[in-house]
Amino acid sequence: MMGDAPQKKDSRNNKSRNSPTTKTTSDVKSAPRQDRDNERKNEFTGERRNAKRVKLYRQNQTEKITAQRIREERIDPKQGHSERISKALAMSGVASRRECDNLIAQGKVTVNGRQAQLGQQITAQDRVEVLGRPIRIKWQDRLARIIIYHKPEGELVSRSDPEGRDTVYDRIPLLRNLRFTAIGRLDYNTSGLLIFTTSGELANHFTHPRYEVEREYAVRIYGEPLTSEQIKELKTGIQLEDGKANFKDIIKLEREESDARNHWYKVLLMEGRNREVRRMFEHFDVTVSRLIRVRFGPIDLPPRLKRGNYYELNEIEVARIMQSFGLTVAGTSR
Repeated sequence: MMGDAPQKKDSRNNKSRNSPTTKTTSDVKSAPRQDRDNERKNEFTGERRNAKRVKLYRQNQTEKITAQRIREERIDPKQGHSERISKALAMSGVASRRECDNLIAQGKVTVNGRQAQLGQQITAQDRVEVLGRPIRIKWQDRLARIIIYHKPEGELVSRSDPEGRDTVYDRIPLLRNLRFTAIGRLDYNTSGLLIFTTSGELANHFTHPRYEVEREYAVRIYGEPLTSEQIKELKTGIQLEDGKANFKDIIKLEREESDARNHWYKVLLMEGRNREVRRMFEHFDVTVSRLIRVRFGPIDLPPRLKRGNYYELNEIEVARIMQSFGLTVAGTSR
């Protein structure tokens, strides 16, 4: 399908799609002074501002025609295609998958007049009701959506927080559409690339260990730089409380900073366990003072996407991401 897409790229777009190995040092620069001042002002006043939606790339006329064709394309489900009922309900905007599981467990969901079971598969021919109300299941047959967000520190990747802290869903009202799911997470004190999509299959391809999708982080530590022995051990593997962990690669970044006690590293790993990068450095009693995700699989954090801003990929960009994982433009298996 992507064979019809134009290969010529706008030079401005090329700047935001550079190889991560050649742009990482620019990605980890501190936010401009004005951004930091605004964040401090918001913390002081208690204001909660929405994230700013930005356009990073302007399509030419040929690309607009291609994008329109992709947008109108329909993907017919395979014969006998089925989905887990909680996933189907979530795709249809009923509630989050977890909440749908709770509704099913409480006996509030029926399929063809019978009480639904957790993990049950349904097809397009099944009649589904929630609390006695018929639900029109929205099967994934159209172009999936992908949003990338430059998450700042101090936001949770959660739809709600009992402590009232800011969440990424508070900042981006568009994500209140329950069809969007976060691809992986970033902890409260970690910034950088965060991806959202309406395709559960794409999210699975990004995060399931069997697909071995790279995550790239810029890491700042304070104090002495790592020794060659420590770097070797981080690459061969260290034992954490939840199993062995290792970096696929770790490279020291040369940066011009007035404080020579700060040292930056680029690290690559193939999984996303909770606080894994921080815990690996803590193994050597090294504290990570800043952690930024700059790439996740085929998606880079664009240098022009400032902290607190988000960008929705256009149709051609979405199709290319799907193609890289062998999925249809709707984000379903071929």
